[in-house]
Amino acid sequence: MKLILAIVQDQDSNKLSQALTNHNFRSTKLASTGGFLKAGNTTFVIGTEDIRVNKALQVIKENCQSREQMVAPVSPMGGNADSYIPYPVEVEVGGATVFVLPVDQFIQF
Repeated sequence: MKLILAIVQDQDSNKLSQALTNHNFRSTKLASTGGFLKAGNTTFVIGTEDIRVNKALQVIKENCQSREQMVAPVSPMGGNADSYIPYPVEVEVGGATVFVLPVDQFIQF
């Protein structure tokens, strides 16, 4: 058994949730916040059998696309202002960051 942690952008959350349900994966959604852009993310916790991991990864990949987005920089608070860029910049956001972990024991009450 494996535990899949998938961190996705909020924009992809509902689409991924529906796709996981359609492919008979049970998941738990957790609200999370990214450290780089300080933007909302959704973390999916998915438990599945080893033989279904590749299918789960395929579903995640198909429903979480990266995209370009303009973001306003956060002004430095007491830091070095030399690297501060005072205008919006375009960055790549989205996609998914996925961790696949072994599960030693699964208990359901």
